[in-house]
Amino acid sequence: MRIAKDLVAASSTPLVLGILAEEESYGYAILKEVSDRSGGRLEWTEGLLYPLLHRLEKTGYIESHWRTPEGGRRRKYYRITEEGRRELAEQRRQWDAVVEALQDVWTATKSAAPLAPPALEA
Repeated sequence: MRIAKDLVAASSTPLVLGILAEEESYGYAILKEVSDRSGGRLEWTEGLLYPLLHRLEKTGYIESHWRTPEGGRRRKYYRITEEGRRELAEQRRQWDAVVEALQDVWTATKSAAPLAPPALEA
C-alpha cells in the first residue's frame, strides 16, 4: 500500500516525537523504528528525516548531542524536551479528533444505502 505524501508529512512530527518520548535515538534507528512500527508501509528517507529533526531541534521540541558508543562510531543522538512532550500531547489531541471524525464518516458511509451503479445507455 502506498501512503500519500501529505499523510506522511502530517504524521512525521508526532511519529518522531513519540519515538523519542520512549528513548533517545539517532537517525538510522529512527528510520528503522518508523518502518518497523508501520509494518514497512512507511519507508522514510534520510532526506525526509534529517530536515525534520533539524526543524524540531530549532523549535525546541528536541535536542541533540554527539556520542560514541563503546566499540561503535560517533552518532548524533536526539532526545525530546519538555516542550516537545507538550507538543506531542497536543499533536495527539489533534490526531484523536481527526481519527474520530474519520471513523464517524466511515461508519455513516457503511450504514448508508449503497449507490446504484449508473445506468448504461443503449
